[in-house]
Amino acid sequence: MLGGRLTAALVLAVGVAAASAGAAGLMLTRHPQVVQVSALRVLPAPTGPIVAVPQHGTAQVAKPVSLVIPAIGVSTSLIHLGLTSSGALQVPSSTSVAGWYTGSPRPGATGSSVIAGHIDSYRGPGVFFRLSDLRIGDRVYVKRADGTLAVFKVTAVKMYPKDKFPTAAVYGPAPDPELRLITCGGVFDHSLKSYLSNTVVYTTEVG
Repeated sequence: MLGGRLTAALVLAVGVAAASAGAAGLMLTRHPQVVQVSALRVLPAPTGPIVAVPQHGTAQVAKPVSLVIPAIGVSTSLIHLGLTSSGALQVPSSTSVAGWYTGSPRPGATGSSVIAGHIDSYRGPGVFFRLSDLRIGDRVYVKRADGTLAVFKVTAVKMYPKDKFPTAAVYGPAPDPELRLITCGGVFDHSLKSYLSNTVVYTTEVG
């Protein structure tokens, strides 16, 4: 549980995130141009089988309902994502919300929790358009269904070619409560209508 001071700070951060989510804030990114591409073809996940063994302690942590990342102006509800028939991670049907992979631990439980979101679409920037702008030490806040808050700090921001995605490292077991944020990144291939890489942000829970 967080004290009153941290809760007040989060409320302020949420306000700042909502205020900065407009076009002006989005211009301060590394992405100078929005790619014109169908939202459903922007895959923020590897296209191979994903195996995430449920971790002990998941049942004692409530399900996540929303995500706030003040450093990049993200404030979104969270939907639930499963796997497609081919074994790939499902993607949110809307580019404006992120999704928690239900095959991973709930945020705050031991293990690697996974949240994915789109980078953009033909309509404009997606919820994780600025994910690659995060820096080590930035905070990530996940609100849960019981009103509790899980707070994480960024430990690494990495980009991987989709054909060399480290599935075991991203989705595999972890000794502590950790959270991975995933979206597309790198070069956009117009012939494939897809980005060639994935951006993964690694975070660990802070007390």
